[in-house]
Amino acid sequence: MNIREKKRISVWSSIDWITIIIYLLLLALGWLSVCGASYEYGDPDFLDFTTRSGKQFIWMMCALGVAFVLLMLDEGIYDVFAYLFYGGMMILLFVTIFVAKDIKGSRSWLQIGQLSIQPAEFAKFATALALAKYISRYSFSMEKWKDFFVLIAIVLLPVLLIILQSETGTALVYLAFFLVLYREGMPGAILFSGFCAVVYFVIGIKFDKVFLSDGITSVGEFSVLVIILLVVSGMLWVYEKKWNLIKTLWGTSLLILGSTYVISKYIYTIDLVFVLASINLVLALFLFILFVKEKKTSFLFISLFTIVSVVFLFSVDYVFNNILEDHHQKRIETALGMVDDPRGAEYNVNQSKIAIGSGGFSGKGFLNGTQTKLKYVPEQDTDFIFCTVGEEQGFVGSVAVLVLFLILMLRLIALAERQPNTFGRVYGYSVVSLLFFHVFVNIGMVLGLTPVIGIPLPFFSYGGSSLWGFTILLFVFLRIDASRVRRI
Repeated sequence: MNIREKKRISVWSSIDWITIIIYLLLLALGWLSVCGASYEYGDPDFLDFTTRSGKQFIWMMCALGVAFVLLMLDEGIYDVFAYLFYGGMMILLFVTIFVAKDIKGSRSWLQIGQLSIQPAEFAKFATALALAKYISRYSFSMEKWKDFFVLIAIVLLPVLLIILQSETGTALVYLAFFLVLYREGMPGAILFSGFCAVVYFVIGIKFDKVFLSDGITSVGEFSVLVIILLVVSGMLWVYEKKWNLIKTLWGTSLLILGSTYVISKYIYTIDLVFVLASINLVLALFLFILFVKEKKTSFLFISLFTIVSVVFLFSVDYVFNNILEDHHQKRIETALGMVDDPRGAEYNVNQSKIAIGSGGFSGKGFLNGTQTKLKYVPEQDTDFIFCTVGEEQGFVGSVAVLVLFLILMLRLIALAERQPNTFGRVYGYSVVSLLFFHVFVNIGMVLGLTPVIGIPLPFFSYGGSSLWGFTILLFVFLRIDASRVRRI
């Protein structure tokens, strides 16, 4: 027996079969869901290749073929050619902007004969490889600004290219990589800043047109500026224990705001938003001066946080009205309860909730869903595939699917933690993070808990690009994991 044959035996004996079994179960359940969502009375059979279920079956078989090939390849190519994979996919994403056809306002699909592929789905594994390759460098340190900014660039480059394709939902998925960076030592303050940005955006947009009794001060902007002061006060206490500074800050702020409100009410109208914004900026300047005097980086960080927060707040309105597409604006407005549009932007979510609710505890049974069979739910075999699970399999089936996804992610975390090198661990966490983001957001939007951003449910949604993309992500990691102990 030669070395190559021994190596193949080693792969099959060290592969994680638990993950493969879960993958096959999700694949089978996903295909049955596509069958249920796309079936029309009179269809010849599920394996007729002119039907959606038949096409999905072909893509499933191709995905299994891809998985087999990935397991047979030498694991070294993923490390050696990581940057080449990444560069190639970035070029493909760039070319797609100009050559792809406009489909529902998006230029993200390449037509190859009768086959349409979405490069953004395949760029995920390339981005994960590039991150793993860079972080596994001998001289890498998350504390080095150069290294940190390179990682940010690796993540944000595909985000920018995909946004230029008018595929904002898919672009947002790449933000899941920040969870990987956090695992590898990125300060939690950066994730916290991202959370603050979401809070600022939601409150700023939702209450932008609500005003205080003076008739000029926006409740949304005023509330966000108060939150910024609260967060900055918390940082000053946590990092520097500056209780006297905090008391002086709030005492002065309340005095200035109270006096300004009285003047605005009875003498001359003044927008309290600009007064409070000025207080924040003066505070940022004061903290910068403290940084220069005391040479403590915490003062610099809090100062920059304050400035960026204020700038972000005043850019929210511009981004919402001038950068986001109309349908994105409507989805956000309906998700935040700002408008009531049951026949427009809310229609998909409302019909999805009705379908899931009609399934009850045990479901109506395979092919017996009324909402899905009568096509009440738009995109019910793609972005809203989970409503088919809810209607046909009920609460029991829905929980079973969620449990399978949970087991898969927990298993992948365990595999990532047992990797003997940084490259395998980082790539493994990238796979987990992308899966988590997709499952959380997709099921959240189907239930009306998150805005509708149009991303597929892994292994369930109809389409080859998503299925192949996640298969490649998963089996590249399984091949890397299988080689952790060589038996030659």
